[in-house]
Amino acid sequence: MRAIRQALGSTIINPALLTCVERIQYNGFLRQQDDNQIVKDPANKGMSIKEIVRFTGRSRKLVRSVLRGVGGDVFRSRMTTLEPHLARLDTEWTAGCRKGAELWRRLRATGFRGSLRVVTEWATRRRRCEAAGLKLARKIPSARRLSRLMTTQREHLSKADAVTVAAIETAVPALATARDLLDRFHRLFRARGIEALSPWVAETERSLLGTFGRGIKVDAAAVKAALSEPWSNGQTEGQITKLKLVKRQMYGRAGLDLLRARLIVPA
Repeated sequence: MRAIRQALGSTIINPALLTCVERIQYNGFLRQQDDNQIVKDPANKGMSIKEIVRFTGRSRKLVRSVLRGVGGDVFRSRMTTLEPHLARLDTEWTAGCRKGAELWRRLRATGFRGSLRVVTEWATRRRRCEAAGLKLARKIPSARRLSRLMTTQREHLSKADAVTVAAIETAVPALATARDLLDRFHRLFRARGIEALSPWVAETERSLLGTFGRGIKVDAAAVKAALSEPWSNGQTEGQITKLKLVKRQMYGRAGLDLLRARLIVPA
């Protein structure tokens, strides 16, 4: 996400333009950066992960995440209830409506179900940006939405989404490579191309899908059987799902006799 944020031009943060909630997140991000530096300093001196864990008292999982550069986003990128209404908000703002409460009431009339605070936060941020002579900072899509955009055929994307994907692929070519490998994997399984599996796994070793490729390599016999055999465990998985559903309906208090009575039809 850090590389994507840089690609989409959202790396410059002016604390004076942040809303109250964003400022809390930003201060937390700064504290997190200071804590991460405590882990990075010993690593720069050549300490192993095990030694850093003993020296800092941090968990092994946290140390590995910091050294691998996982996380580090300033703001949590999530799909909000406001996003489908941003065009309407921009229109109302340009027409002269600058009060958050009034904007919220107008959105409510069009079916908006979000809270007043979401709209007033947006209005505050817009007002401060205009006072500083800046454009409203572009919101980075969530990781889940970006995954969907990058795995959707380009002709099915809107112009704005296509431009976003193109910018990401240009700045982070490793993501474009991973997307192409994923498409090939789907085609490989649909065509049951067992001969192409080994070359595909070899290509993943130098990509972001390396861990996935190594997992397939370890389970090569089972994966090749899935490609070559006509059998499927779909029926078994369906029965397991049904069993779990019944147990949840009874809050997990189902004994074997009761489960048998509910799942097995008497002869």
